[in-house]
Amino acid sequence: MRLASFKIGQKRAAGLVIGQPATRIADLTDILAGQTDLIPVIENPEKFSLVSSINEHNFKGEIFDLASVGLLPPIARPGKIICLAGNYTEHISESGYKAPQDNSVFTQQLFLKPSTSLIGCGAVIELGSQNVRVGWETELAVVIGKGGRNIPASSALEHVFGYTVLNDISERGLNSQVPNRHRREMDEFCDWLAGKWFDGFAPCGPWIVTSDEVKHPHELTIRFFLNGEERQHGSTLDMIFDIPSQIEYISSIMTLEAGDIISTGTPAGAGVGDKRTTLADGDELVSEIERIGKLINTVRYVN
Repeated sequence: MRLASFKIGQKRAAGLVIGQPATRIADLTDILAGQTDLIPVIENPEKFSLVSSINEHNFKGEIFDLASVGLLPPIARPGKIICLAGNYTEHISESGYKAPQDNSVFTQQLFLKPSTSLIGCGAVIELGSQNVRVGWETELAVVIGKGGRNIPASSALEHVFGYTVLNDISERGLNSQVPNRHRREMDEFCDWLAGKWFDGFAPCGPWIVTSDEVKHPHELTIRFFLNGEERQHGSTLDMIFDIPSQIEYISSIMTLEAGDIISTGTPAGAGVGDKRTTLADGDELVSEIERIGKLINTVRYVN
């Protein structure tokens, strides 16, 4: 089942995507008693069962052509967007760091992105005067269904509602043009972190594919295209920390809640901010993950 958030005219709604390939979307507003997001379907088994029983022949609500609607981020305001840094060995190396050896003991590196960074498929990534070296990172994102704290890895996948695509857009030169700057000890790290927080720097979508349709989330091909040229081609098989390990570790630190998003890291080929991997006005970005779909965005500079 593919679930999306969308807008048509001034209306915003949650929808069930119909067709192979996807061509239509069923408006779930009546079934969700007027609620416009997917959280009720994610956290309420009865609502989920009701939506999963829908087909074009028994549905009495409105169905729109998918091409006629604007896709929004699948979750409008998740409580948390939790991202893994350096979860693929080759990406660690291309970022200029020494990759861990097979016998190394090391831990997961996490950071958060604000919900204001979310935009949907088809939306424009707007860049401004503080954006000088902007790169991309295509990632498989996990949507939490059943929340919890201290979730063991052995049952972690039971807490996954579904999967989507997230592009972790990153400003890698934040504050680099500030003249006569007095550099403090942690400036490099803080600039890197804040460079991921700009509005629009977490394109997400095009929809959520429920976990029952993605039986093997660690066997998915990840690809990214910049203006039609393939720049990333990897596999979730190459994650250093798999999804159950991520959920176990994250939930040992914070309570996971329905609708939270975990972005699981990016393979090699990310935009690391040099001349060839810095986004420019008019660029088209396509992030594609097998069995999930294509997330398409464009870039525009607004000064």
